[in-house]
Amino acid sequence: MSYLFTSESVSEGHPDKIADQISDALLDNFLAFDPESKVACETLVTTGQVVLAGEVKSHTYLDVQQIARDVINKIGYTNGDYQFSGNACGVISLIHEQSKEINQGVDRGSKEEQGAGDQGMMFGYATKETENYMPLALDISHKILQVLADLRREKKEIAYLRPDAKAQVTIEYSDENTPVRIDTIVVSTQHDEFDEDDNKMLAKIKEDIINILIPKVVAQFPAKVQKLFDGQINYHINPTGKFVIGGPHGDTGLTGRKIIVDTYGGKGAHGGGAFSGKDPSKVDRSAAYAARHAAKNLVAAGVADEILVQVSYAIGVVEPTSIFVDTYGTSKVNMTDGEIADKVAQLFDMRPFALEERLKLRNPIYLESAAYGHMGKEPRTITKVFESPYNGRIEKEVELFTWEKLDMIDAVKEAFKI
Repeated sequence: MSYLFTSESVSEGHPDKIADQISDALLDNFLAFDPESKVACETLVTTGQVVLAGEVKSHTYLDVQQIARDVINKIGYTNGDYQFSGNACGVISLIHEQSKEINQGVDRGSKEEQGAGDQGMMFGYATKETENYMPLALDISHKILQVLADLRREKKEIAYLRPDAKAQVTIEYSDENTPVRIDTIVVSTQHDEFDEDDNKMLAKIKEDIINILIPKVVAQFPAKVQKLFDGQINYHINPTGKFVIGGPHGDTGLTGRKIIVDTYGGKGAHGGGAFSGKDPSKVDRSAAYAARHAAKNLVAAGVADEILVQVSYAIGVVEPTSIFVDTYGTSKVNMTDGEIADKVAQLFDMRPFALEERLKLRNPIYLESAAYGHMGKEPRTITKVFESPYNGRIEKEVELFTWEKLDMIDAVKEAFKI
């Protein structure tokens, strides 16, 4: 029997995502000026206020208030009418030094013997459903909001948009777990006040989303996905009505509250640990990236059409406590999932320092991951500039989204005799 599956995404101007981006901007600045920094930064945003909290061990000192303001302004909160803007909000810093008791379990005489920064389990997932090996409903949801943000910044075709928005996509699947059509698209976008009455305003927003936004989204997908956008889609555009009050004025935002948006949209699994604001010694983040790297390369190499990889740790312990694989019955090799997991352990060194080195995670690469998902983006090399009143100006060339690289396909094929 066919079934429906739904995923959602939120925009960079959503309150929780503002918090994530501030936390990751702080992390990037600490790593830029001191790559050995240990960072766990949390952010709260609300009407006219930003609160920074967390633990840091670093040899550098930063103007954390200005970093937060810069992030808020770049997102687009520059208008006093929003009741939240980078230049006018208050910024309170409650950041303090990392506990020595936590640190003693991580730092060792040899970096190779670095222990995990916490206990827990992390998951990586990949599927052949899309070209970037991500679940399709989440991929479309992210793209809707990225295109919406482009339209907001251009202020041409849709000039009334404000930064806060959410999107949700429901896809109908066949008995064979193949996408058949898009059943429902939900878009809620913050907007300016309209001179017209509410009914005319809502009609205008719905018309613009369906006739301007959606065609631009469709154009960014291959033909097989474009076919799913048939004429029978159910659209719910700003279904609650007027959405002028939004952002941190409408809803308090916190770091780490959008972990399913950040990963696989409800497909696969999630260990529960958030990513943003955490340096790579925190396996909540680094091991989730490493598990995605393994899952993506396994699917791309032809081991299975869909794979979930779980890795778990004990705080302060070097070796993972377990590695688990689920191929959902789609395996293409004559091995059990347990045997595949043993091969994964041999192919991918999951010790904390090893995966930091393999994926080049002690670099300032995290702000770019803090909106529209940490997984599924194109790996690329860019030059980032960091300026500090205390440390001067530096430029760093960094690789973004290293965990998305398909650099282990040959090794996987050899190991599995594909």
